[in-house]
Amino acid sequence: MKGPFLFSILLAFLIGCTASSLNNPYPQEEAPKNILYTSFSERPKHLDPAQSYSSNEIVFTAQIYEPPFQYHYLKRPYTLVPLTATDIPTPTYLDAQGTPLPASAPDSAIAFSLYEIKITPSIFYQPHPALAKTSEGAYRYHALTNEELKSIDALSDFKETGSRELTADDYLYGIKRLAHPNIHSPIYGFMSEYIVGLKTLGTRLQEEGSKLQEEAFLDLRNIPLSGVEVVDRYTYWIKIHGKYPPFLYWLAMPFFAPIPWEADQFYSQKGLIEKNITLDWYPIGTGPYMLTINDPNRKMILVKNPNFHGETYPTTGEPEDQSLLADAGQPLPFIDKAIYSLEKEDIPIWNKFLQGYYDASGITSDSFDQAIRMGAEGPDLTDEMKAKEIRLLTSASPTTYYMGVNMLDAVIGGTSASARYLRQAIAIAVDQEESIAIFNNGRGIAMQGPLPPGIFGYREGEAGINPIVYDWVNGRPKRKSVAEAKVLVAKAGYPNGREAASGKPLILYFDTAGSGPDDKAGFDWLRKQFAKIDIQLVIRATDYNRFQDKMLKGTAQLFQWGWHADYPDPENFFFLLYGANAKVGKNGENATNYSSPEFDQLFDQMRNMENGPNRQAIIDQMVEIVRQDAPWVSGFHPMSFGLYHAWYTNIKRNDMSYNTLKYMRLDPALRAQKRHQWNQPVWWPVGIIAAALMAFMVPAVITYRKKEKSRPC
Repeated sequence: MKGPFLFSILLAFLIGCTASSLNNPYPQEEAPKNILYTSFSERPKHLDPAQSYSSNEIVFTAQIYEPPFQYHYLKRPYTLVPLTATDIPTPTYLDAQGTPLPASAPDSAIAFSLYEIKITPSIFYQPHPALAKTSEGAYRYHALTNEELKSIDALSDFKETGSRELTADDYLYGIKRLAHPNIHSPIYGFMSEYIVGLKTLGTRLQEEGSKLQEEAFLDLRNIPLSGVEVVDRYTYWIKIHGKYPPFLYWLAMPFFAPIPWEADQFYSQKGLIEKNITLDWYPIGTGPYMLTINDPNRKMILVKNPNFHGETYPTTGEPEDQSLLADAGQPLPFIDKAIYSLEKEDIPIWNKFLQGYYDASGITSDSFDQAIRMGAEGPDLTDEMKAKEIRLLTSASPTTYYMGVNMLDAVIGGTSASARYLRQAIAIAVDQEESIAIFNNGRGIAMQGPLPPGIFGYREGEAGINPIVYDWVNGRPKRKSVAEAKVLVAKAGYPNGREAASGKPLILYFDTAGSGPDDKAGFDWLRKQFAKIDIQLVIRATDYNRFQDKMLKGTAQLFQWGWHADYPDPENFFFLLYGANAKVGKNGENATNYSSPEFDQLFDQMRNMENGPNRQAIIDQMVEIVRQDAPWVSGFHPMSFGLYHAWYTNIKRNDMSYNTLKYMRLDPALRAQKRHQWNQPVWWPVGIIAAALMAFMVPAVITYRKKEKSRPC
């Protein structure tokens, strides 16, 4: 009975194993540890704060780098508070001669705004080899030999690290890097129009860089930037042209984080660059976390910075935040480590979330019905999710997705009454509410104007509806009828969708970079929307590079675009319609090439104003102009949905700030308990298989033994 006996031992061993050892993707010793488990789907391209400008990158950079300001975690509307700075500065206004002006000075008299930023002493950088020194005080790794480089393949291969205090010079150095010719910062062009001397610095650095060898270090300390001045060890000034209140919001972005010159010199070594050991791959910061493993084909790991200067959990919030204030005043961060695993498909993420192996999850279309039940009162969790004590948090994202019109187009663009009627008719015909229901599972708010919810100037209720497209009926907006849209098409000169003079059908073209099978349903739906008003829509799909080229040349007609707020100010959305920012000829973000002298004049007035009734009045005028001209014929603001396990707490949706990992808390013991409960192995199939094998093997063994006994000795 040797075979059945061994099988029984194996079966007993398997049954003795815990559920965790069978399907747990993590080492068993990690179970009680304070580790966040989450995922990422796309490799971050840039982790250098001067270059990084993508949402999948700021997930990491925001935890590592510390600009002077941040957004309050709980307060809404979004409010700036100090991070490394001691306070939020009030600008000093100067005339052209540099003489201070009163705060009430007219904008026309203000030539410069001066911001004085004081940083908190005793803030230190994370341990890093760029800051390591020998016993004689020399930098240990700033001149690596070929022999030393042989044993270096990753930053962790350096045996020694060092640290030093953060100073105002580091912020100056970081700002100078925006103009570095080899970095190509995406905000250099924009900021060079504001920061005094930044454009001149860019020209100077081009000249200096051309004189150096490829591997030579361009020491920015020796090249002045006239608009940024270090006053003392903990104080620096930034001078900008004119008056620009949103500038403070930029100082909460990683672009304005400090960079120690030592790191710049360390990473400029050719031998390290060849091994991809660069600032773009291995950041250095003063934030609560540091990146210890960067393997974007497998995982990325953030670990608590042992040198973190300390910060405390907020003590105030909104009235509904009482449950989030249990940790008020407690030292941050709460989580010791965050492991981000590469997941290219949605289904594995969802399954691991349900098993408790990911602590949070978004909701894709495939998993929506399993997670969410839409009712008259809005979204709610299904019974399956409630049984697992999963929490749903939603928020209106400060994002606008819109269908734009190329205002340079001869048919549908321009300022003629005919083209305006045509655009208004399309705005009515394209049923954005239906689109949200079909393609976004109801997760969105139909666009009433350029501004999304949460941005100053956005109006709720009847005061906020677009009267060109909607009527206010029974306390809610109701889209105007197709018949009304057809009247506008006829007024535009296309009765029944045909040109009045020639009788030719009106054909419009929608340019897109989408061409996959998932896009087909959306295109079919869009054609039907235009067909309702007798307009033929032709989809012109191409690759993204070709699409971009069309946009730059102004050869597209209709297109889809979107914008997520960089900072919570209406200027960040209205500038998408500002004439000077046109895509054609200026390579700006005004993709429609919309130009309205009246709108532009109001924009110039509005952008420099403080929030208040006067600014709101101007915003209302700007919104009305855009509604009438309709360069954006349709659009919506997405709703963000997030699911969180019971052991993952202190969560508040924040679509403006990304350095929020430090506020979150885990209960590893509860997580381990739930994982064990939800991942119990099902053994009865194994028992049936074992019984079948035994039933097969026992007769065979008996027969074999009978034959053995019958053999003659």
